[in-house]
Amino acid sequence: MTGLDDFGGGDDYLSGLRVLLSAYANQASLTPAGSKQTRGLLRSALVSRLLAEAAWRQHPEHADVALPRPIFVTGLPRTGTTALHRLLTADPAHQGPEHWLTEVPQPRPPRATWDDHPVFALMRAAYADHPELTGIHYMGPEQVEECWRIFCQSMTSVSFECTAHIPSYSAWLAGHDWTAAYRRHRRNLQLIGLPDQGRRWVLKNPSHLFALNALLTVYPDAVIIQTHRDPRTAIASVCSLNAHAARGWSSVFQGEVVGRAQLELWARGLRRFRADRAGYDPAQFIDVRYADFVADPMGTIATIYDRLGVGLSAAARAAMQENLGGTREAHRYDLADFGLTAADVDEAFDGVS
Repeated sequence: MTGLDDFGGGDDYLSGLRVLLSAYANQASLTPAGSKQTRGLLRSALVSRLLAEAAWRQHPEHADVALPRPIFVTGLPRTGTTALHRLLTADPAHQGPEHWLTEVPQPRPPRATWDDHPVFALMRAAYADHPELTGIHYMGPEQVEECWRIFCQSMTSVSFECTAHIPSYSAWLAGHDWTAAYRRHRRNLQLIGLPDQGRRWVLKNPSHLFALNALLTVYPDAVIIQTHRDPRTAIASVCSLNAHAARGWSSVFQGEVVGRAQLELWARGLRRFRADRAGYDPAQFIDVRYADFVADPMGTIATIYDRLGVGLSAAARAAMQENLGGTREAHRYDLADFGLTAADVDEAFDGVS
């Protein structure tokens, strides 16, 4: 597809890929549609890896790009991380990873040229074909998005187990060191942000919960924003999101299987994050309550900027106010649809929030 064959030195991605392929073949019970989608997902990740390697060779100056005090937004899925991330990246002084550039890593081209890029056009058409997901989690190629696609280059991502029943991969990832994946993540940011070196990076991904030590090894001056919401609501919502995303892909990944896997995954992630966080300076972390953010988004932003020690410019405030104007369809979900009760969630998250 690319005419390229250099996947980078070492085989750090191959161990994860082998585990994934075995799990998909032996545990996931994929339908023909699921097999096609999964094959495309893995192929896309490998293509992105090839393109990143080629772009790093073409632009060796990327290695000198500084990434001072990046902001990482994390927390359970469905806790306001996306809305907060998009508000923060509306600030002209900030930048985030646009979804299409995580698929096709390259120095960020001028915005006026994006419509002519074939991958951008293909992604825009693909999202237009799936309007049913708009009310759950709006995605477009031009939107800043989670950096999960960058981690897929290393085959190190909880995204795989969020759309398939692959317990052997889940077990492998739970014991895997993410440091190499974060180093690749950093190099991708250096490449994408090459034309915008004066702008601060703002990243977002619930999977940062699982790898705080690796994150702060690679980004030691990072600021971590943790969002908080009632886990009962968050788990019901993420189960619904993932079930919709993978609908028709498997005869197993549905209902209670989705519920139990997602409950275990995210309870484990939050517990690990809480334990790891205790070993760092509290000043490096900012907590945001979902209810407070919904009630007063700009007040929440002002508090964050105060903690960051920077002023909220008039241009940033105006851009954020415009961002707040969007609307979405309603997203309905129920724990019972996934074989879970409120008591199940309370027990899994007992003592963490």
